[in-house]
Amino acid sequence: MAEKTSSSSPNLICPLCLDIFVEATILTSCGHTFCRRCLKKYDLTHQDLDHMVCPLCRETTKLSANRVDDLRLNVSINGCVDDYHAKCGGMNAVLEMRPKCSGCKLQGDAVSFCRTCNNYICDKCLQCHQYLSVFEDHEMVSMDDVIEGKVSIGHLFEKCSIHKQENKDMFCEDCKVHDCHKCVLVGHKAHEIKNQVDFEQELRRKVTDLAQRCADKKAELEKNIQNIEIQRHEVNTAVQALLDDVKKTYSIKAKELEENLRNLTEQIHALKHSFDDDLNILKSKDRQRIKSICSSITLVDNDRLGHLETDTLSAHILLCEELDAMLKEVTDHTSAEAIKKKAQEKRFKPADDTRLDLGSISEYTDHSSTATFKKKAQEKRFKAADDTRLDLGSISGSDPKMEVIQCVDLRTSMHGMARYSHSTVAIGYGWNAQGIDIIDSNGGKQRYSNILALNEMNCYDLILQRDGTLYVSTNFGEAYIYSPLGSWKVTIDVRNRSFLRVNRRPSDEIIITTYGKQVYIYDQTGSTLKHIVQTKHDTEQASITGTGLIVTSSCDANPSMVTVYDRDGNAGESLQAPDGVYPYAAVDEQDRVYVASVDEKNSSVVITLYDLDGLNLKERVEFNALDMTLCSSWCYLVSLSPGMLAFACYEKLYFIKVSL
Repeated sequence: MAEKTSSSSPNLICPLCLDIFVEATILTSCGHTFCRRCLKKYDLTHQDLDHMVCPLCRETTKLSANRVDDLRLNVSINGCVDDYHAKCGGMNAVLEMRPKCSGCKLQGDAVSFCRTCNNYICDKCLQCHQYLSVFEDHEMVSMDDVIEGKVSIGHLFEKCSIHKQENKDMFCEDCKVHDCHKCVLVGHKAHEIKNQVDFEQELRRKVTDLAQRCADKKAELEKNIQNIEIQRHEVNTAVQALLDDVKKTYSIKAKELEENLRNLTEQIHALKHSFDDDLNILKSKDRQRIKSICSSITLVDNDRLGHLETDTLSAHILLCEELDAMLKEVTDHTSAEAIKKKAQEKRFKPADDTRLDLGSISEYTDHSSTATFKKKAQEKRFKAADDTRLDLGSISGSDPKMEVIQCVDLRTSMHGMARYSHSTVAIGYGWNAQGIDIIDSNGGKQRYSNILALNEMNCYDLILQRDGTLYVSTNFGEAYIYSPLGSWKVTIDVRNRSFLRVNRRPSDEIIITTYGKQVYIYDQTGSTLKHIVQTKHDTEQASITGTGLIVTSSCDANPSMVTVYDRDGNAGESLQAPDGVYPYAAVDEQDRVYVASVDEKNSSVVITLYDLDGLNLKERVEFNALDMTLCSSWCYLVSLSPGMLAFACYEKLYFIKVSL
């Protein structure tokens, strides 16, 4: 039974459950309010939509990932509900409240109800009904009997605010409002009008019918689910029989394929030698030019140039002109790229089915029911091929793919990671542990022991130069540089900053980020700040290409962005990750950009390869989602070689093979 509010109270009844609001929640598009639990029930039937349609006005309200839980509470209505409960002594007390007299202006407590007047009656009005002859035939009911449920007083109508004595017992379907019959005659001409009692009875019959149909449909669907599982067993049996037949035929022909595989392998090796020879020729030409330039500059660069005689002067002038011409010769930057492109464009084309054919699965198309699916599976037949000629195909290329080849458990949570070699990474530990581990793609581990002091220091990030120089971020605003032999060289001090993130350029410049909107570029010694690049978004990690472009990642900051900048701070178009997804970027030796999109909630990582197009990232391939254990949104992505990535998250390290 719904609680009743007095005429002076605001409307505190939820339109869906017809009870006092519980956690009144507002739909932002239209402002209509409902119980939160009612909206959740309503939303269960609309999970495929990213919005909610208001049950009252049909306006749409956009929903976030948490759906109804992220909608705002109606503070005003909830406050009124709390006041109402406090005033009435709680929800149970509301049900037992004695109504006020609606027959006079005194509004005393009702002691009776007049079914003829349709009014609650106080003790004074009761005396009038008992002693005045005009009320002689009125039917009276005791309020005690009404409250105790012994007597039903039937339907109560609200009085019309214009025609005080008239009940609002008519319902206009066009306007969706209740009115008295006088208001209907004046304000609702040509509208569809129904008697309120008839309208409610009709609605109740409709609801009763829907409830019965729902029960019937639920029973029907549950029975169908049971039948689906029965058919699934039959389908699996039929499909397994097909698989057994295929494997049997495959075992017969597999040996003949091995010779074809050897032939293709020899072709690939021949291609490799051909490409190597072409690249060696280009390399030899460039070496010869270097030798010529060095020889010429040795002859020209002489301390006695100021005392040359005429013939000697002429000779040196000629040498300078020849050397100048050699230096002006255009360096061939394209031939090696063309050979690389030619190699990358090679594709493997499978042989025609008639040359590599185990057989075929005949198809029977009918999608009408689960029984049909079972019948389809049982009617499938495997027909072995008659052709004994076997061919894998020809070489012309391969499909890009990515796979995890090794998963390594770290000794505690990772905080920083850097490339150590083409198949090895260095892991830095902060917070709960100290030191650096060197881990290879076979799962082998060892402590980095060149600098013993690091085993007792927090390592928040690190990089290793090609000569073995180590850069370590160990505290707020500071990074330390150690020589390959372990001696301390320089401290880089970025004061009043958060934890430092470090990286390096192929030319060994040092890149530092501080969780802010700046990227600091130091020389390879760490002693000179060469440049500061201003960024549009907070930057947690940055990588730099061979040409000097800076690829920044917001990582687990908000909003999550990947943006490319030049050294003047000019930016390309940012890649913005969806809500709850965090991007981590890495640049490989060929200036390609890998972006790992980490979705911690769904425990998935999707890595996408981009090519640089000026300051913009042009998508090249999106690899299939990788199955990884994600216990944190803080991750690290590093390129070890053109065919190998390392990805770390919390206490897990993954080595990923890339095939393009």
